[in-house]
Amino acid sequence: MTTATDWTDLAGQLERALGLANAPLAISFADSVPADVAAFDEPMPGPAADGRTGRVPAGCVFWVKSANRTFSTVAADHANCSVGSVTHGFLELGDVLENGDVGALLESGWVDAETAMQIPVVSDTPAAVVYGPLAETPGDPDVILLRITGRQLMVLHDAFPGLRIEGKPQCHIVAIAKEQGEMAASVGCQLSRVRTGMPNAEMTCAIPAGQLPDLLERLAATAAADNAVARYAADDMARFE
Repeated sequence: MTTATDWTDLAGQLERALGLANAPLAISFADSVPADVAAFDEPMPGPAADGRTGRVPAGCVFWVKSANRTFSTVAADHANCSVGSVTHGFLELGDVLENGDVGALLESGWVDAETAMQIPVVSDTPAAVVYGPLAETPGDPDVILLRITGRQLMVLHDAFPGLRIEGKPQCHIVAIAKEQGEMAASVGCQLSRVRTGMPNAEMTCAIPAGQLPDLLERLAATAAADNAVARYAADDMARFE
């Protein structure tokens, strides 16, 4: 994997523009397993009753695991979560309908079959998905993933009014960014919140990597406007002290 773009600089600009507590992540879908990227190698637990297992409970957990290191993953690493395996292009929905986790989601009423059929997915089956800090990406990523607060979502929406706001499952925003070329934020989903341990106040946003320079330019203008409004509001509030 190679890159001519200075992603380290862009990552720094993005962190400063939004005041991110968590560094932006790079997600890359590869046609072959990259030889120059370490494979994710945490142990594989025993299988569930339906045979599912993976190196983490769900693919969204890799967002947490990759906060400080870059690694590659393959289909088997993601396989404990049927939904994530579908959204990331490893499996088709018909392949997982009999799995226990899908059955639990349908039986609980958390999602219905019709809605599940419409979930955005990665169209081409990847050989590997690479995760890691954007500042350290070994190649040009497909998607940049942010962990954000409500205020940061406000700023992103002001800068990019076309930003899509999505719900469950949280991981499908990655497919939206990659396949549809659209920025998408997610309010999260309970399945992912339990598995990742992300705080309840935290949300996510997926950005097509090629759109980052344009977004940064818009964020600069948004920040200037926000600062001006903040000064006005602070001055106006002085009358109430």
